[in-house]
Amino acid sequence: MRIHKEGHSMLTKTLLLMVAVLAILFFFTPLYVYGASIIVFGLLYIFLLRFFRFPHRPQLADDGVLYAPADGTVVVIEKTFEDEFFKDERIQVSIFMSVWNVHINWYPIKGIVEYFRHHHGKFMVAWHPKSSTENERTTVVINNGSTKILLRQIAGLLARRIVCYAKEGEKIEQNQQMGFIKFGSRVDIFLPVGTKVEVSLNQKTVGSQTVIARLK
Repeated sequence: MRIHKEGHSMLTKTLLLMVAVLAILFFFTPLYVYGASIIVFGLLYIFLLRFFRFPHRPQLADDGVLYAPADGTVVVIEKTFEDEFFKDERIQVSIFMSVWNVHINWYPIKGIVEYFRHHHGKFMVAWHPKSSTENERTTVVINNGSTKILLRQIAGLLARRIVCYAKEGEKIEQNQQMGFIKFGSRVDIFLPVGTKVEVSLNQKTVGSQTVIARLK
């Protein structure tokens, strides 16, 4: 199983800590406690390995569509007022990522990163209506020459670290890695009104593979 680079440091530190704790338990606890600890630590480490997994996926490219920026479940499809960059009405599509999903984020279209901001904030549950504007988050606007979309990575109750590779002025490719959110969260996509959305509420998405919308 391939492991994402964002997990290398945590996995190494966790493994060293587990080995140190098990070494202490070996000398100072009964054998059954030591054995149970090995099982618990082993299951925890397997969970961490799964969380940071980096699956092999086909590199899809189609200028006429917008691919899912994340694995997860579609929890919002609605017209809303986007007040940070566009300051007008947009179609919002939100994907909730549970702790069981792959947590890599991808750029859904190619273009130029026109805008990037990191906002400090709260850590409400990611499905809370106000999490999009009050939680720790990043905002990225991509301009592909014919349209602009806004992506927002949102931290949740457990996800307290957002990694975003975006840089203003950078040219990016469709399905290039955009970043990583650790331990469950949400990604919002803001599309021009009139965009044909191809997903429905509660639909499962596969990052870089599922078509979210068709661009004009």
